[in-house]
Amino acid sequence: MSKKMRAIITLLPLIVIWLIPVPNGLTPQAWHLFAIFMATVFGFVLSPLANGSIALMSLVFAILTGNLTLAQALSSFANSTVWLIVSAFLFAKGFILTGLGKRIAYMITRAFGDSTLKLAYSLAISDVIIGPATPSNTARAGGVLFPIVSSLCASFDSLPGPTAKKLGNFLMLSSFHVDIIVSTMFLTAMAANPLAAELAKKTLGVSISWGAWFQAAIVPGIIGLIVIPFFIYKMCPPELKKTPEAKEFAKKELEKMGPASKREKMMFGVFILSLILWATSTITKIDATTVALLGVCIMLATDVIQWGEVIGATKAWDSLVWVGAVVGLAGFLNTTGFIGWFAKSVAAMLVGTNWMVAFIVAVLVYMYSHYAFASMTAHVTAMYAALAAVAVAAGAPTFLTVLALAFTANICGCMTHYGTGPAPIYFGAGYVSQGEWWKIGFLVSVLHLVIWIGIGGIWWKILGLW
Repeated sequence: MSKKMRAIITLLPLIVIWLIPVPNGLTPQAWHLFAIFMATVFGFVLSPLANGSIALMSLVFAILTGNLTLAQALSSFANSTVWLIVSAFLFAKGFILTGLGKRIAYMITRAFGDSTLKLAYSLAISDVIIGPATPSNTARAGGVLFPIVSSLCASFDSLPGPTAKKLGNFLMLSSFHVDIIVSTMFLTAMAANPLAAELAKKTLGVSISWGAWFQAAIVPGIIGLIVIPFFIYKMCPPELKKTPEAKEFAKKELEKMGPASKREKMMFGVFILSLILWATSTITKIDATTVALLGVCIMLATDVIQWGEVIGATKAWDSLVWVGAVVGLAGFLNTTGFIGWFAKSVAAMLVGTNWMVAFIVAVLVYMYSHYAFASMTAHVTAMYAALAAVAVAAGAPTFLTVLALAFTANICGCMTHYGTGPAPIYFGAGYVSQGEWWKIGFLVSVLHLVIWIGIGGIWWKILGLW
């Protein structure tokens, strides 16, 4: 398809939705912002221009048409998640520049390096270990695992472009989707999980403890950790599958590197400090983004990285623009009432239906409405309580409903490159095309529903939770 045709198709949802009369219960501003958001999403999928260009044009159009003020449009660039993503790219740069990332990559390769699939599973185990103690999945992905994955790819000469399929394409996709699974497994592994638990308690009187959450999630979580990387391995097979010489190669490279340098040790110290502060955020009350920015400041002060390298981190600043714009548009869709109107419209359609139908529709609506969100927390705030209440009112078992929707609030982040903080980080590395990201994301979303709602529902029945 030509660039001109892709541009025309991108504009179609904007024109069509804009010309449709504003539905009852909505303001023209909310409806027109929805039109702009849908055109932005189409632009991201069809890519007539770079993501940053499309996002910036969307914001300017919203300003010129009076749907956002200049201050409102620019406010999204102060969003903490956006800056956490920027910091994640700078952390990755520190890991690579100091050689710490390469050292860790070689150590992993020395232990598990005879198979690409084993590398993916070893990274998954690492994510599971640190998951319960890291309440920000963006911090966990960007500050800890992404730098290691980047270094592993570089150590095997798999870089964005012609060599992406050698290793990096598979590892980036697998690591991202594993992060989604780990976020679902623990109450403390993602910021919106405690919010969902609190809403379940306030609206339906159901208390979900850390142990109850984990007990319900352990079986579908383990199945997902086994199945999803293998599924991606089959769908996006890496060119480098067996690496029998990799262990010996990694051992020799570690010997060549010798003892860790002062900069490596400092980078490792920043890494450990950040991990501790992320893990204790409920005690220290220090926000995950503040921790990440503190780490960047320490790296700058100790010459781990230099300012020229920071301003030269083009992927970080590109993400700042396009992620910030999407987060802003999605946020104003919520504040102008569009999301609330959408949730009530769905609720009205489910009145009087069989509880199983109401339950399945609530899960599917929650899952695939995430195409309109750039934040899991915003999604939980907008729709979790409303859909849970509707399903329970139709007769769905209360505990089944609150757990299923709480887990759906995590797995829905798998579909797009903007739906959750880790997505722009792994996508921004440049190893996976937008079309492939969305295709794999949708297929994985179907697998997640089978695993978490299907098998998970059976497991919860065995546990006596419904």
